[in-house]
Amino acid sequence: MDAADFERHRVELTGYCYRMLGSGFEAEDAVQETFVRAWRTYDPARGPLRPWLFHLATNICLDMHRGPQRRARAMDLAPNATPGADLGAPLPPDRWIQPIPDGCALDPADLSVAKETIRLAFVAALQHLPSRQRAVLILRDVLKWSAAETAELLDTTVTSVNSALQRARAKLPPTEAASEDVDEGLLSRYVTAFERYDVETLVSLLHEDATSSMPPFTWWLRGREHIRAVLLAAEADAPCAGSRLLPTRANGCPAFGQYLNGEPFALVILDVADGLITGQTTYLDPGLFPFFGLPMSFEPALRTGR
Repeated sequence: MDAADFERHRVELTGYCYRMLGSGFEAEDAVQETFVRAWRTYDPARGPLRPWLFHLATNICLDMHRGPQRRARAMDLAPNATPGADLGAPLPPDRWIQPIPDGCALDPADLSVAKETIRLAFVAALQHLPSRQRAVLILRDVLKWSAAETAELLDTTVTSVNSALQRARAKLPPTEAASEDVDEGLLSRYVTAFERYDVETLVSLLHEDATSSMPPFTWWLRGREHIRAVLLAAEADAPCAGSRLLPTRANGCPAFGQYLNGEPFALVILDVADGLITGQTTYLDPGLFPFFGLPMSFEPALRTGR
């Protein structure tokens, strides 16, 4: 057995660990530790490698998730703000659901794992569940393991697995569906309007109940008109004038690296449904750029007229 035997399972394992932990960085750490332990302990006589890797990964994730606080989105931490409200104090990184590049967690050849199950809202909803219920739900409903396979992996009974799955499904908050196919024309209009700070065009691309949040702040907005009011209020100071956007993919959604004056500023993730933007999450963390393969500098553009 060599490294290639482990690597062919990396994406699937990373997606599993990400759903368990809510952090792309922690998921990668968990997978790396899984490989280290597997290299030391795997015995082909025990059976196939894949179940053993998931067994190890599950135990590692359970150990890493001992803390009393769960990762969350702004919507889980505070009521929506009104235009003009103060941003408040930032929260530390370990309080937030963190993004992950599509390529790290979604295998395009694996049609059994839907993009919906890697989106921020779904991963945040998973964090409401106790750890073992979360593992059962991911294994059964996302990765499509049988009850018997799940029971063997978790060292429990099929009855216990079925009971945990039923409780997990009942506790899991509903999440809004997003479009599988995103209109590239919509994204092009968004980029042009964003870089020009064209408020009216930006607002026209939003669903009437769209949300906007900016981790690490719990401040967030709901509703096209509230978002419009905040954008117009900021227009005079033009804090994002000269911004440029570079496309990427995060959590099964279109995303952009935002550069301000040529320097990394934020990672912007869009939720899209029915031809409109239903949510925008702006991670004010330039440290995410290397993780997403985004350059650490980008030639700034002059602000153009409308």
